[in-house]
Amino acid sequence: MKLGVFQVLFRNRSFEEMLDYIAASGLKAIEIGVGGYVGKPHCDASKLLSDAQALRDFRQQFEARGLEISALSCHGNPLHPNQELATQFHEEFQNAVRLAEQLEVQNVVTFSGCPGESDYSLNPVWVTCPWPDDFSRVVEWQWTEKVIPYWQEQANFLANHGVRAAIEPHPGFCVYNTETLLRLRDACGESIGANFDPSHLFWQGMDPVECIKTLGRAGAIYHFHAKDTAVDGRNTALNGVLDTKSYRNLADRSWVFRTVGYGHGEQMWRDIISALQLVHYDGAISIEHEDGLMSIDEGFQKAVRFLQDLLIDERVKDMWWA
Repeated sequence: MKLGVFQVLFRNRSFEEMLDYIAASGLKAIEIGVGGYVGKPHCDASKLLSDAQALRDFRQQFEARGLEISALSCHGNPLHPNQELATQFHEEFQNAVRLAEQLEVQNVVTFSGCPGESDYSLNPVWVTCPWPDDFSRVVEWQWTEKVIPYWQEQANFLANHGVRAAIEPHPGFCVYNTETLLRLRDACGESIGANFDPSHLFWQGMDPVECIKTLGRAGAIYHFHAKDTAVDGRNTALNGVLDTKSYRNLADRSWVFRTVGYGHGEQMWRDIISALQLVHYDGAISIEHEDGLMSIDEGFQKAVRFLQDLLIDERVKDMWWA
């Protein structure tokens, strides 16, 4: 496994400065944002696809620093009821796939998307319970009429370009846990897998280690995000984990995103890394930072040191087992 980072953290740095900083921090892999909600601060896929020299120069910048591109990311909602938004997200996804093919990158990270409750909706609708029965009917309509048809079509597109979609299970979208990821994969084939991000699983009460084992046995883990979540015991005891308060309201939320090691301790992260080894995951451990209690540089550097130590320990253990 290679330690990497999701580069959109450094959107305020120039392209070259960002690459130099990441390489100097001892990382070997980098995930590049090319659209969707994360934006495209250092990589406009449509421009690179139309300019062969610019594409060669872009690729050379990584090679010169010994960096590998682990994934292109365009976390969007191509199933959005607003057709203009849906079209934008869809086009950015397909451009990401085309660019990944040109760069010989296996993975494009994205979301499954979430439609409305009908063809007349204005906004996405994410259902969290089965009753009243209206909710169950909405979920089934979303999957059979929107989610599966769209991704079956994209699976063919992905296969034609030799690229995989690493879909991040994320609440608010139709794929948000283990069974919904596997449902989509079963319907669409092996072009669809997971971008595994423990932070979204922690607050739902899921066990990332067991999820890794289940998805790993299915060969369905294509990429990995290193991000943590801290669950506030008092706020959760009062209000549960479904929390729509602003992420800026750190004191009153039931849970908040944290730098790795600041939501769950070293043993949990050791178990996560070990589980990834157990299922023969050999891709990137891509640091993502959304910690409201740390600056970007502080959170990034603490995550780097924490994970470097764990990965060194796991490599030593692996050699001893061999």
